Amino acid sequence: MKTWLTPVTALCLAAALAPLGQAQEPDTAPLGQAGAQKKVYVVPVRDDIMPPIVYVIKRGVKAAMEAKADCLILDMETNGGRVDITEEIFDIIGKFKGETVTYVNKDAYSAGAFIAVATQKIYMAPQSVIGAAAPIMMGPTGGVAEMPSTLEVKINSAIRAKIRTQAEKNGYAKDVIEAMVDKTKKLERDGKVLCAEGDILTLTNREAEAKYGEAKTPLLSSGTVGSIDALIIELGYAGAQRVDVQPLGVEQLGTWINAISPLLLLIGIIGLYIEFKTAGFGVFGAIGIAALVVYFFGGYVSGLAGIEWVGIFVLGVVLVAVELFWLPGTLIIGMVGVVCMLVALVMGMTDIYPDMPWFPAGEGKGDSMPQVEGIDFALPDFSKPIRDLTIAFLLSIPVIWALAKYLPHTTLFANFASDTASGVESVAAVAAAVDSRLGQVGEATTPLHPGGKAMFGDDMCTVVTQGEMIAAGAHVKVIGQVIGHRGSDLLVIEA
Repeated sequence: MKTWLTPVTALCLAAALAPLGQAQEPDTAPLGQAGAQKKVYVVPVRDDIMPPIVYVIKRGVKAAMEAKADCLILDMETNGGRVDITEEIFDIIGKFKGETVTYVNKDAYSAGAFIAVATQKIYMAPQSVIGAAAPIMMGPTGGVAEMPSTLEVKINSAIRAKIRTQAEKNGYAKDVIEAMVDKTKKLERDGKVLCAEGDILTLTNREAEAKYGEAKTPLLSSGTVGSIDALIIELGYAGAQRVDVQPLGVEQLGTWINAISPLLLLIGIIGLYIEFKTAGFGVFGAIGIAALVVYFFGGYVSGLAGIEWVGIFVLGVVLVAVELFWLPGTLIIGMVGVVCMLVALVMGMTDIYPDMPWFPAGEGKGDSMPQVEGIDFALPDFSKPIRDLTIAFLLSIPVIWALAKYLPHTTLFANFASDTASGVESVAAVAAAVDSRLGQVGEATTPLHPGGKAMFGDDMCTVVTQGEMIAAGAHVKVIGQVIGHRGSDLLVIEA
């Protein structure tokens, strides 16, 4: 995370998110006196491989990268899950540059077996099992449905290619992995049939660590160990500091929030628009702000960007408020504020990893990024937040148009517009004050672009033109009023 954003973040959200920050702090357990020299991060992979587990793994990998850990261990017990989520986890694990290990604590079926192969080593607990990775299709009622033969062949081919890539990268036997996926494959070692054609390969810990061939190469597993602590010693990290990444319990909430992020942005835009068009601060402004807070919270608990972007968004809001209420007509302050808000909305849902390059890097850096003639454009993936923001803005256009056309004629708008910022001045009082200034000529004390300030006698008033730009020092004449976000502004023309 960017350290220069820490003060802004602390001022904005430290108190509100302090309990969550404490819950996110991983447990540490020194295994000797050399804890400062080596660090091992242990990430739990439990339950089904679904979106919530992505956020746990992502948070664990980022924490390990920030701590410059030497080893990342996946503590696995799963019956499998979605293939697309598994592919996403492949990419996440690939970003960690230290040693990666899977510890099959009990079961690693289906997608769990795929993820295990994405790490450099596999170790298994006594009486544990790995395999049975053939894809299945879920029926509409949640049960397993029969997959058409053509679709089965197509899916098997795609999955075999993906898992074969991981196996080649980490030095596993490809035929072993394919036998877990494809029932048409037969697996033999030293003249012994380990998996007959028509079966799907599933291995116990003893079968997985059995050695074959002249080189006595293990079939899949590097060995059987009784616990994570024993594994850490086996890997050569005796005395290292063990850090257990704990699930927060809000990963499912993060999944739901991310799914509805365009809707949250739309509600935020509409709420703030209505608040902008009415005097004072009311329920619509609160709803808009609440929607945006939930939007940023979803990115935070999902292990995407940190809460520093909330601070940037708040800074943008403050700059826009300064432009509207205290220094109208300057433009530059409001524009900077709007840019801050837009950047924060995008970055709040952008997946950023520690030490990720932000500019084209030399060849060999940022392995997961596309390269063009030896140049690696290692940038974060902005596609999802930009897509969500674009959807929200496009949907807001017809909504805002309808509100602008019909809202001023509704009783609701009249009720809101009847109050000034203090909430006590009536429509009649405002109208009387404006009527008293109709035709009055004053002097613009700030540039009117189109809003600004003008002096009428001894009174400094907020004014707005009909769209034209009027320079400071010019004489202006009051011709009416405009009801907007500041209450009633005087409508003026150049005299």
